[in-house]
Amino acid sequence: MNVTEVVKAAGIVGAGGAGFPTHVKLNAKADWFIVNAAECEPLIETDKYLCRTYPEKIVAAAAVCAAHVGASHTVIALKGKYKPEIAALKEAIAKAEANIEIFEMPTFYPAGDEQTMVQMVTGKSVPERGLPLDVGAVVDNVGTMCNLYDALQGENVTWKYLSVVGEVREPILLHVPIGTKLVECVERAKPNRGNYAIIVGGPMMGKVLTDQAAIDSAVVTKTTGNIIVLPREHYLMKRATLPIETMKHQARAACIQCKMCTDLCPRYLIGHNIRPNLVMRNVWRENEIESNEEFKACFGDAVNCCDCGVCEMFACPMGLSPRKINSYMKGKLRERGIQVERKMDPEAHEDINLHRTPTGRLVSRLGLSEYYPLHAHECFEYQPREVYIPFQQHIGKPAEPAKRAGDEVRRGELLAAAAEGLSANIHASMDGVVVSIDSKGAVIRGKEE
Repeated sequence: MNVTEVVKAAGIVGAGGAGFPTHVKLNAKADWFIVNAAECEPLIETDKYLCRTYPEKIVAAAAVCAAHVGASHTVIALKGKYKPEIAALKEAIAKAEANIEIFEMPTFYPAGDEQTMVQMVTGKSVPERGLPLDVGAVVDNVGTMCNLYDALQGENVTWKYLSVVGEVREPILLHVPIGTKLVECVERAKPNRGNYAIIVGGPMMGKVLTDQAAIDSAVVTKTTGNIIVLPREHYLMKRATLPIETMKHQARAACIQCKMCTDLCPRYLIGHNIRPNLVMRNVWRENEIESNEEFKACFGDAVNCCDCGVCEMFACPMGLSPRKINSYMKGKLRERGIQVERKMDPEAHEDINLHRTPTGRLVSRLGLSEYYPLHAHECFEYQPREVYIPFQQHIGKPAEPAKRAGDEVRRGELLAAAAEGLSANIHASMDGVVVSIDSKGAVIRGKEE
């Protein structure tokens, strides 16, 4: 059995992040194979559910992957407070007689960031803009492990587990076909208000949708793990819609150079060259700097930002936006053609454990305390009448259509084939007829009973 070929054929991508094609990640040799079960952001319930419900799948898939990459260390890393999940995983490990270690992490944000996790588990810091493989590690999410186990049984990636939380009657878990509309998922959780906004993902790094048309058209993809339903007037919605010029003016007027954005930055803590305070100090004179060398000195550190949001949503006492300024400056550096050298041998700061961001305090800052103690206990299966399946659900090139309008398809049948290079297969998520299809995606409608 060629594991990478099975994974590629099934269309597996990173289930908990940006959707990196898993067959590429596993085409490697590494000393460490780490399963990320830390549920990086607050209010997300999916990975915990998978650990409680399918620990045997996770353990079996982890063992296969570890053997495939030649790892001498196999670790499942999750927060130590996840007692039922840890108990379920330990029981599965013992039953399988697997050589797998459970690594219990403190409760902080972003515990699920793979570079933060790699440093904590292995003691090694990943180079700037590098990959865990640079220090001999491969990291995969628990959802990816479940998909990999299913692929080994002949099943392609067609359905997705996700949680719906926030301004709903009670948090729930759903198991739905890829391509299901998000509004249909929200309706299953019975929202407390009709006029709501949503965050797809977590409150820190998720995609904020406030426009009704965007909300109505959004669908579940291979990387969707959570939907947060919030009032449109919520603090997070207001922050998400601030114009960049307003952020720049705020930085000039209010940045007090306390350096908290730098001191609490997860990338800074593992030894990367990143100083958001320096970027904030100089952003007001961006247009006055003609020299590329001076521009790089002032703003070059921005390229090492991982967009976790600790700087602006927790660290800054003035409510400024270092993360978004960093993102803006990344674009300006590209426009100028400025290349920033990489630090290849970073070392974590000695006080790294003293500067972690406590999740409970972060939730309070975000204005989400009323939702934080609530947890999803039930998982419901939902089959919509129609799905829209995008062909760009992963990092790399979109998949290329393999069907035509009018074709009948079965669940799991190839709908769009991986393009040459970095890409991933896309499969039909339900039985039905292809109503429409183009380079961006396809609509499948179920047959009338």
